[in-house]
Amino acid sequence: MTTSRVLGGRGAAVAAAPRPAPRPARRRALVVPALCWLVVLFDGMDVNVYGAVMPRMLADPGLGLTPAVAGTVGSWTTFGMLIGALAAGNLTDWAGRRPVIVGCTLLFSAGSALCAVAQGVDAFGLGRFVTGLGLGGVMPTCLSMVMEFAPGARAALTAGALMTSYHVGGMLATVLGLTAASDGGWRSVFWAGAVPALVAVPLLLWLLPESPAVLLARGRTAEARKLARRYGLRPPHAATAPAAGLRARWHTALTLFRGAGRRGTPLLWTASFCGLLLVYGVSTWLPQLMRAAGYGPTSSVVFLLVINAGGIAGMVIAGAVATRFGAARVSAVWFLLTAAGALLLSVRLPLPVTYVVVAVTGIWLFSAQVMVYATVPTLYAAPQLAAGMGWATGIGRLGAVVGPALGGAVVARGAQQWAFVTFAAAGLVGALAIHLAGKSSCPSDS
Repeated sequence: MTTSRVLGGRGAAVAAAPRPAPRPARRRALVVPALCWLVVLFDGMDVNVYGAVMPRMLADPGLGLTPAVAGTVGSWTTFGMLIGALAAGNLTDWAGRRPVIVGCTLLFSAGSALCAVAQGVDAFGLGRFVTGLGLGGVMPTCLSMVMEFAPGARAALTAGALMTSYHVGGMLATVLGLTAASDGGWRSVFWAGAVPALVAVPLLLWLLPESPAVLLARGRTAEARKLARRYGLRPPHAATAPAAGLRARWHTALTLFRGAGRRGTPLLWTASFCGLLLVYGVSTWLPQLMRAAGYGPTSSVVFLLVINAGGIAGMVIAGAVATRFGAARVSAVWFLLTAAGALLLSVRLPLPVTYVVVAVTGIWLFSAQVMVYATVPTLYAAPQLAAGMGWATGIGRLGAVVGPALGGAVVARGAQQWAFVTFAAAGLVGALAIHLAGKSSCPSDS
C-alpha cells in the first residue's frame, strides 16, 4: 500500500523502531490509530453524505437545488477542503496536531449542522464549505499522527487501516441515505453528520496525545522525548520534525523541481489532480447519474455503498500488487481500469451486471489515487518527502474542486452518459501522467 512504500527505501530508517516497545507502551500507542480511524470514518461519512441524499434534495422544491447548482455546491465543499489542507500545516506549527484534529472535527460537525437547518441553497452551500474546511485539515493530520505512533513494523498496516475507514464512512453515509432520509427527510442525515462533535471530540480530548515530532519542531525537546518513551516510540530527532513556518515550507517546495523531480513533479501533480477529480466527481454524482440512466431511486443510492465496498477491497489488493510491481505501474493500470469501468457505466446494463461493474470500478478508482501518493518516495530524497506528499495532496484537491462542478455541468445539459465518458478521459490522462512520473524515479529507488 501507499504507506508501506512511504516507509520503505529512504524513510525506513526513520520509521522503524530499533527494538520492540514494552507492551503497555504499545497498547497506549494503539489508541492513536484507533481514534484517528474513528475521526476519518466520520470524514468519509460527511464527504459522501451529499451524494447519498442528492436525489431527495433535488426533489425538495423548498431548497431550490438544481443539477448545475448541486455541482457548484459540491465544489464549494472540496474548495473548503483545499483551504483546510493548506492551512493545517501552519496551524500545526502554532497549535499542534492534537488541537488541529479536534478543531477540524468540530468544524465539519458544525458545517453539517448548518446544512441541516439551511433554508436555501446559499445557506446550504455555506454549510458545505465549512464542512470542507474541517475535512480538508483532518485527513492529512490524522495520517501524520498514525504514521508517527504506529508501532514499528505495524506502521504500514495501521496506516492502511486508516484509509479503509474513509470507505466505511462512505458506506455509512449510504445506509443513512437509505434509512434515515426515507423516514426523517434529507435534513436528518446532515444532523447525523454533527454527531462527531458529541462522540469523537470528548474521546480526542481525553485520550489523544500530542505529536512528539511537532513538539520537537517547536523546541520542546524534553517533553517530546518523554512522550516518545511513554508511547514506546523511537526518540524524535531533526529528520522526523516537520519544517516549521511558511518560509521553510516554501524553500523545501522549490527543491521538488530538482533532479528527478524536475520532470516528475508536474506529472505527479497531474496524476493527483485526475485521481481526486475522479474520486470526488464520482462520489458526488454516482447516485444521480444512475437514477438518470433509468435505475430506481433505492438501487441508485445503493451503488454508492457498493463502490465504497470495492474501495476497501482495493486498498488491500493495490498494496499487495504494488509491493511486487511498483506503485507507479500499478497506479497507471488502475487508472486505465477505472476508465474502462466508467465507460461501461455509460451503457445501460442489467442491474446485477451493473452492481458488479460498480464494485470492481471502486476497487480501481480509489486505490489508483492512493498509489499516486505511494510514488512520492521514488521521486524525492528523505528531506523532501513531507513536502512532496503535501504538495501532491494539495494540487490533487484542485481536482476535487473541479470534479463535482464538471459532473454538475454535464448533468445540467441533460447529457448524463457523457459524465462517465468525461470521467473515463480523466482516467486516461491520469494513467499517462503517473506512468511517465514513474519513469522519472530516482535510479536508487527503481
